[in-house]
Amino acid sequence: MINKLGQIMLYVNNQDESVKFWTEKVGFSVISEEDNGQGLRWIEIAPTKEAETSFVLHNKEFIAKMQPELNLGTPSLMFYSENLEQLYKDFSDKNITVGEIVNMPSGRVFNFADNENNYFAIMEKK
Repeated sequence: MINKLGQIMLYVNNQDESVKFWTEKVGFSVISEEDNGQGLRWIEIAPTKEAETSFVLHNKEFIAKMQPELNLGTPSLMFYSENLEQLYKDFSDKNITVGEIVNMPSGRVFNFADNENNYFAIMEKK
């Protein structure tokens, strides 16, 4: 039985720039970093060190060569925030591309783009 989601793999073109985006602009922390010395490097990031789910940033080009059958597209992710207005302002102030806040049946939501123009959504959950 599966009881939780542990990690989400994000395949990126530039790991260093992606780490910089997620830590400096979004506020995530680096949980761990591994490098096997043969090109396989992964960086685990999360909103907090105690988070149950984390991202692992992988080098898209390396993974494509290693496992060409994998879907390397960006997953459609929904984050939650308790203070959507403040987060929207913070993201805008940090020059993160954000969409308008929209009212959905399940709550207010806005989209944002990372440094590689992958889009994610944030929903207000109190």
